[in-house]
Amino acid sequence: MKAFVAGATGETGRRIVKELVQRGIPVRAMVRDREKASTVLPSEAEIVVGDVLQPESLKAAIGDSTVVFLATGATPSFDPTGPYKVDYEGTKNLVDLAKQNGIQHFVMVSSLCTSLLFHPLNLFWLILVWKKRAEEYLQASGLTYTIVRPGGLKNEDNSDGIVMSKADTLFEGSIPRTKVAQVCVEAPFQAAARNQIVEIVANSETAAQPIEALFAKVA
Repeated sequence: MKAFVAGATGETGRRIVKELVQRGIPVRAMVRDREKASTVLPSEAEIVVGDVLQPESLKAAIGDSTVVFLATGATPSFDPTGPYKVDYEGTKNLVDLAKQNGIQHFVMVSSLCTSLLFHPLNLFWLILVWKKRAEEYLQASGLTYTIVRPGGLKNEDNSDGIVMSKADTLFEGSIPRTKVAQVCVEAPFQAAARNQIVEIVANSETAAQPIEALFAKVA
C-alpha cells in the first residue's frame, strides 16, 4: 500500500499523514506550499506539489500510489464559487484520475448533514450541497470507496469513544480530527468499510472500541 493524501497540510489532512507514517505506510503528501508543508508534516512523508483544481499537477503528484485520502475543503471566503470548485470540481478531478490509475481504495472526508439542504452551513455558498454532489460522483465512479462524514471538528484530541453510524442518521455532535484520521486510515484495511458512508462523532458516555468493530457494526 502506498498512500496519497490530498489536502495534506490541512488540519485533518496533516493528521491523516501522521497516522499513516506512524503505521509505517509510505505517504505522498500533496500540498500547494512546500515550505509550509515542511513545517507541519512528518519528515518521513514524501512531499509533492499539486492542486486538485489542476489535473495535470495531480497526475505528477499521485505517482504510483495505490490508495487515496481526500481531505480537501473550501475555506470561508467571499468567493461564492469556492465550495463548488474545491469540494466538487476538485474531488471530481481526483476521482477521475484515481479511476485512470486503478486506485484500490478512495477515502473521502466529507461532513455530517450533507443531505440537509436547509442547514446553516449551506449559507457558506452551499458547501454541503457541493460535498453531497462530490460524494455522489465518487459513489458512481466504480471505485472502491469509503466516505467519512465527521461531526464538528476539534483540533484537540480526547478520550471520548467514537460513535459510528450509517448515512443520514447522525445530525449533531463533534469529534477530534485525530480520531477522524484514525477512522480514515483504518478504512482500506476493513472489508466492512468498502463502499460505505459512515458518520462519526465522539461521545464521553461511549466506551472506546476498536475501529474495525465499529465498521463491522454499520456494514
